[in-house]
Parts: sequence; structure tokens; C-alpha cells
Amino acid sequence: MRIGMLADLYRPHISGVTIHIDVTRRALEARGHEVYVFTFGDPQPDDDPRVIRSPGLNLRVRQQGLSVNMRYARPARMLVTTMDVLHAHHPFISGQLALRYGRPWGIPVVFTNHTRYDLYMRAYLPLLPPTLGDALLRTYLPRFCREVDAVIAPSPGVRAMLERLGVDVDVHIIPNGVDLTPFQKEVEPVPREAWGWSREDVVVTYLGRLGPEKNLGFLLRAFAAVSAVYPQARLLFIGKGPERETLQETARQMGLGNRVAFTGLIPHEDVPRYLAAADVFATASLTEVHPLSVIEAQAAGLPVAAVRAPGVEDVVVHGETGFLVENDVAALAAALGRLIGEEDLRRRMAAQARKRAQRFDVRNTARELEALYQGLQERRQHFHPSWKQRLQRWWQRQLTG
Repeated sequence: MRIGMLADLYRPHISGVTIHIDVTRRALEARGHEVYVFTFGDPQPDDDPRVIRSPGLNLRVRQQGLSVNMRYARPARMLVTTMDVLHAHHPFISGQLALRYGRPWGIPVVFTNHTRYDLYMRAYLPLLPPTLGDALLRTYLPRFCREVDAVIAPSPGVRAMLERLGVDVDVHIIPNGVDLTPFQKEVEPVPREAWGWSREDVVVTYLGRLGPEKNLGFLLRAFAAVSAVYPQARLLFIGKGPERETLQETARQMGLGNRVAFTGLIPHEDVPRYLAAADVFATASLTEVHPLSVIEAQAAGLPVAAVRAPGVEDVVVHGETGFLVENDVAALAAALGRLIGEEDLRRRMAAQARKRAQRFDVRNTARELEALYQGLQERRQHFHPSWKQRLQRWWQRQLTG
């Protein structure tokens, strides 16, 4: 099967969506499929022949490079129509392009909703009234979801969110798979001495983008409260983003000194070593739909302290693999305090967290995607297969010659 993954953003941009595309692509290729990524921007040194980029207008949004266009370049347009299925990972630009290029040729279009767009709009468009933003989403998303052939939500919480926004089609729940192999091996932890800490310290870590939508100031306030009781507590931020300088200044003003450290962006292959250096994972984000970082943390044997929110509560089992609390600083501080102060509790939850993470293995989720794709193809028999095969061969000759 020839599968086209369509994304507004791709490498070198790092996010849960780009990591998911890479991991899922490899798993589907291991099952014998050809997977292409269609996106925008300049070619990158690590691109392979199946990453197809079209030129776009380069924008700077919150220190991110974003290339946008409302059409693909001619070679990409030719290639995309030879796919057996198109899978859009963003609903606005890539989603519309999937419909534009897929529907005339009878190619099924799948859409996965990866993002809490309502909360992202409030974080990145603060001048837009929330009621107006919700109204725009209620107008656009239900209509778009009716036009595609299948809608995927990574978790039950995301499906409920889509239903609240008026989406009235069947929504398939297929978790965003994670490559758990690196977390199932023995790894050498990053030495804590790199941050001036010792083995006796208890390290709480956050992994992800340091952006306003992640509620990191809230997390820092909760840590400050708990560190006043537990002097051995340490907090490690792994990742980069526009909030880093603000968080560093806030930590300095709180007098946290060397109790808080920032790694900056790290290679994804080094994530297991950094998580192995920690004892607890924490997040206060309210915008997650299926947090890969939380799944990776659990796979690494870290109990989780998190604010209860859709997506996170579908991954963390309260009282077994961690604690879910309401959006209250004192509540999150209390959860962190239990995990920092009770070593036996940490160990029990760590063992349960490793078991829980197995259900998100990408080898399982890739099989679910494959079954969905095949079912959609069977329903599209009205598009004569021999004609499509001749068209594909003709396009291939044009591309190669």
C-alpha cells in the first residue's frame, strides 16, 4: 500500500506530531508499505526520497519557522495522486490539500486530530475572544470531518472534545503509537553531576516544548511549594521553547537556585538516557490530546504527577501509575510531595507505569491503522483499480524521466 502522510509542519520542527509521523512511518514500512511525507519548506540534509517538500511562504510564529502554501509543487501534486490513502495530520492546510488532491481520484482521506485547537487558540491568539475562537472551530471542524473518509482520535478524551465541538461522524480511537524499544533496554543515565546534583536528590522532570500552552509557570509554582518541604527535590526541564527565559527568571526570583535546570533541545534518541536520570515525571499541561512524553516517561519507569485533562487522564491511571489532580497548585504540589517523599510508592508506581506503557506500542497501533486503511480501500471499489494502476505507472514515468 502507498500511504501519503500530510503535515503542515515536519522536521526539523520537533513536536509530538512530527515524532508520531516518523515512528508510525517506520512501523508501517516494516509491515511492507510505502510511506511518503508531504509537507512544506526547504529540503533538509537528512531528508530521504520519500519526504516531499513544496515551497511555501516562510513565517515566524513564536520563534518557529513555518512555511505555508495552499498548493503543492507540481512534482508533489503528481506523486500525491498515486497514493492509495492520504492521512492528514492537520485539519486546515494539509487537510484541505488531502481533500483537493485525493477526492478527484477516489483516494480515501483520513484525519487524525492531534491538538486541542481551542486551547491553542487561547494561548497563541490571546486577543481573539474565546467565544469567537470556539465558534470558528464549531463551524469548521464538523464540516471538515464530514468530508473526510475517517476521523481518528488518539484517546477517548479527544473524541469527547470533538463531540463537544459538534463533530457528528464516527470517530475511531487509535492511540498515537510510541517506539518503546529504546525504553526496554538498559541505558546509561545522563550523570546528574551535569546539573550539580547528587544520587540522593529526587529529580522531577518535564519533557516537551517550553511553550505557553504547556502551563509551565503553574508547574514551577507547585515545585517551589514542595521543594520548601523536601530540600532534596530537583526539577529538570527537557526541551526548548519561547518560555525558557521567563521560567529561568521566575525560578531565580523564587530563590530556587540550582534546584531547577534546563537542558535545551536534546536529540530524540537521547530521551531514554535523560529520563533514566529522573525519578518522577510531571506535567501541568491542559492542551494534550495524547501525550507521547508521558507515555515515554511511563515506559522509562517514571510515576507521573499531572493535572487532570483530556489525553493525560487517558494515559495515566490515578493511584496506580501516578496521580491526577485538579488544576490547583496546592493539589499538584501535594501529589509531587508524595512521590518525592515516599520511595516505596515511587517504586510500585514505576513498575505499573512500565506495564501500562505497553498498550501504546507502535507495532500494535500500526496494525490498527493498516486495518482502517484497508477497510477504506475496500469501500472505494467504484474507482476502477486497473485505471488507477495505469495512472500511477504514468505518473511514475513522469517523475523519473
